[in-house]
Amino acid sequence: MPIITSPQEFNVDDLYVDLRHVIESPLYLKCEGFNFAGSVKLKAAAAMVEAAERDGALTPDSIIVESSSGNLGIALSLIAASRGLRFVCVTDPRCNPASMRVMRALGAEVRVVSDRDANGGYLGGRIDYVRNLCASGDGYVWLNQYANRNNWLAHYRGTAPAIDREFPDLEVLFVGAGTTGTLMGCARYFREHRRPVTVVAVDAVGSVTFGGLPERRMVPGLGTSSKPDMVDESFIDDVVHVPETDTIRTVHALASRGFLFGGSTGTVVSGAARWLEAKYPGEDPVAVAIAPDLGERYLDSIYEENWLREHFGDPAAILGD
Repeated sequence: MPIITSPQEFNVDDLYVDLRHVIESPLYLKCEGFNFAGSVKLKAAAAMVEAAERDGALTPDSIIVESSSGNLGIALSLIAASRGLRFVCVTDPRCNPASMRVMRALGAEVRVVSDRDANGGYLGGRIDYVRNLCASGDGYVWLNQYANRNNWLAHYRGTAPAIDREFPDLEVLFVGAGTTGTLMGCARYFREHRRPVTVVAVDAVGSVTFGGLPERRMVPGLGTSSKPDMVDESFIDDVVHVPETDTIRTVHALASRGFLFGGSTGTVVSGAARWLEAKYPGEDPVAVAIAPDLGERYLDSIYEENWLREHFGDPAAILGD
């Protein structure tokens, strides 16, 4: 029986769902949401905080500040609470209300920035707000998940080796692209360990990370309106862009079989299924996708009929009811 003293000590790292009988695609889904933060972001948050403490940048008197659309903010809220630190999350109107409530319940301060950047998104405005806070001289420490090497190192040292151990014959790995920390950590690991794995990045339509045209995006998590500093396309074999309507369709299909996942997971599964159908029709490759989160925090959005109608029109037209 495991006994823990800190919430970040608990993280189920070896749970996979065989989706072949759910979406009729040869895909194993690595579930990263079974920890107290509820997402894969706990790994990166812990790595960045611990590195900042080792380097002396983060002290007991510091105030952690970070830009986040939700999951990393929750992970940092949890870690800050467990260490007795203050944390300010700078987010935007697309952040799920449930995510904001979780952060505040953990003692974090949540500030919502509505200024749009040149690509019509909120990321630029959030980062400008964070930089201004740090320039105030009031003890704010920005971990900068978009450029912090400890973000991808957490997955290079943890997530990718865990997949490698469970699937020594792995052929294809699908990873969603947000800050690209999970993506770059896994891609670097398999390339540098000379494993013949095709790494496919899954991004949202409307994201500019891989040169796409900026468009409206309503589902928080994957995609950016400014290209992350850490992305290196030389490590990535292919990219799939998924429309948000496909994301919504997929999470509802998974939920109808008892698997309640978040929007980021719906995007990854949808993109993986489409890619496998195109590249391996009728075949059975060893393929794994990483599920970043679970679905409870999306109950007020992608699982809610009025929200769907407001942002996408008639839900029946999307879901095929």
